[in-house]
Amino acid sequence: MKNIVSMILVAALGGAISLGAYVLFFDKPQIQFEKKVDSLLNAIPTNYSNAMYAAAENTDFTVAAEKTLNAVVHVKNTMYKTIQDPFAEFFYGQEYGTRQYSQIGTGSGVIIAADGYIITNNHVIKDATDIEVTLNNKKTYKAKLIGADPTNDIALLKIGATDLSYITLGDSDGVKVGEWVLAVGNPYNLTSTVTAGIISAKGRDLDGNSNIDSFLQTDAAVNAGNSGGALVNIRGELIGINTAISSMTGSFVGYSFAIPSNIAKKVIEDLMEFGNVQRAILGVNGVELNSELADELNIENTNGFYISNVVENSGAQKAGLKTNDVIVKLDNVKIASYAELSGYINTKRPNDVINVAFLRNGKIRNVDVTLIKQEITKVSALGLALENLSKAELKKLNISNGVRITDITNKELLYYGVKKGYVITSIDNNKVYTVNDVNNMIANKASDDVLRIEMLNLKGEQERYIFR
Repeated sequence: MKNIVSMILVAALGGAISLGAYVLFFDKPQIQFEKKVDSLLNAIPTNYSNAMYAAAENTDFTVAAEKTLNAVVHVKNTMYKTIQDPFAEFFYGQEYGTRQYSQIGTGSGVIIAADGYIITNNHVIKDATDIEVTLNNKKTYKAKLIGADPTNDIALLKIGATDLSYITLGDSDGVKVGEWVLAVGNPYNLTSTVTAGIISAKGRDLDGNSNIDSFLQTDAAVNAGNSGGALVNIRGELIGINTAISSMTGSFVGYSFAIPSNIAKKVIEDLMEFGNVQRAILGVNGVELNSELADELNIENTNGFYISNVVENSGAQKAGLKTNDVIVKLDNVKIASYAELSGYINTKRPNDVINVAFLRNGKIRNVDVTLIKQEITKVSALGLALENLSKAELKKLNISNGVRITDITNKELLYYGVKKGYVITSIDNNKVYTVNDVNNMIANKASDDVLRIEMLNLKGEQERYIFR
């Protein structure tokens, strides 16, 4: 019996010792560890409220939709072509040798005035013989083409109607990435439709796939037939004209692009006042900065437009801008890329004065620059727009002659990799010194002649192209 009692006492004593050791060596450090976790969590800014989700849920698109649905129209483009059929003419006579057929294209448009002015894309009405506009209430009108700008892909139409619903133009420069937007179109004449998304990016350049250098990018769904439709903010203000999608299939896959409303506004005002678009230039050439280029140039700033050359007798030169300056703002609008710079300049006219903020030797400076007229000649036969080069530009390129490509509409050239900025140095082994030389050489060529063009690419290498 004594042995049993002794064993119980020993067991109890052992248990007490074990419990004391656990508390002493294990339990206290665990409490300390929990305290450390609490202090770490408290140091990290955290918000567990549902305010963010509530804001998204409370975003109301109905006001914007009500303001815009009746102001977006369906645009029908009918093009008639006449072809000669020599076989039918030989067997059945001349009257049977001529055939006429029609080709129909469709898109959308935006009413911007109660008396019937409508914006759409130039590619929607290009080469149209007849243009027909159908309103959201199914009324149809014949439309008159007031003017068009192929470079910015904008066209202005007019229909004979009054008291129409219209969309007020907003300020596209004030649009912010992440802002909610609606894409409104009338693609299949099924009345207007609305899709929602956010601004994904500003100042987008589609790498030579378009003449436009400064698109608004959005993830609002846009498909075939929405071209020329409205991109509006949640207040129902027009901030863009839906124009293109990025897709390998031809259908929407997440990215769509709109011409900023400030560019569209300037184009239509020019068309109404002057009958053509008044183009202005700042007078600088260069590239957008990145970290690699900034390191190479020993510049701390990695955002902005680096000036590699200033055009002679331009407003930029007269205002004192120089090579190696970095433009960071235009009229207090931040500039981080060429697309943003050219997009802002496209909203201005010759003789407009803008304030340029730039970096020189690490210090911010400001000057007022008077914009000059853009002297560019389009060579329609080649699908190119060209400009003359100054002596300083030729010297910098280490060539004695050439004209610069400023715009490309020839899809074949784009396919083979020709880009804006290439310099044409000779045609058929004849040196090119001016744009007039190119015009004269092309004019003297027969339609079936072979054309040999030598160009200097962006790396300074010679490339040769043969056209048959």
